[in-house]
Amino acid sequence: MPKYMLLLHDDPTPFLAMSPQEMQAAIERYIAWGDGLRKRGLLGQSHKLADEPGRVVRSANGAVRVTDGPYSETKEVLGGFYIVVADNYDHAVNLTRDCPHLQHGGTIEVRQIDEITG
Repeated sequence: MPKYMLLLHDDPTPFLAMSPQEMQAAIERYIAWGDGLRKRGLLGQSHKLADEPGRVVRSANGAVRVTDGPYSETKEVLGGFYIVVADNYDHAVNLTRDCPHLQHGGTIEVRQIDEITG
């Protein structure tokens, strides 16, 4: 069965305004959602990304340049990901419909993983 990466994008500002109790409740909803996928044999991996901007590596004219980032015109950041197994894109999209990320105004990008063998 194909694998799909669910990339969770959001504006982290609303999370910063949450009380510790609200944050704990939100985390518990994400854990419960992932556990539901795991119990059905559909979850491969999931990880929250660290709350820092990371690094961007670019090459131009043979020179490698490393900058803090990724900075763009939007406040939206990539906050984490899930890898799921699904029959097709429609199935993968349907798995996201009850993801708590959508309740917080986030966006979920669904991408099929190209598993090259060899």
